[in-house]
Amino acid sequence: MSPLIFLFLGVSDWLSTKINVEAKFIRIGFVIAVLLAGFGIGLYLILWIIKLLSK
Repeated sequence: MSPLIFLFLGVSDWLSTKINVEAKFIRIGFVIAVLLAGFGIGLYLILWIIKLLSK
């Protein structure tokens, strides 16, 4: 999955408004999660689905 797809899905911006944290810190957290354990992609996709269902 390309990093550009992460920007198009808008999960970081959506989540930043929900938990009141800047989107850049959320993006950094996702990148670290992907690099360390690889579960960041799955977590990101789950949050994207939640974002879609919450509209």
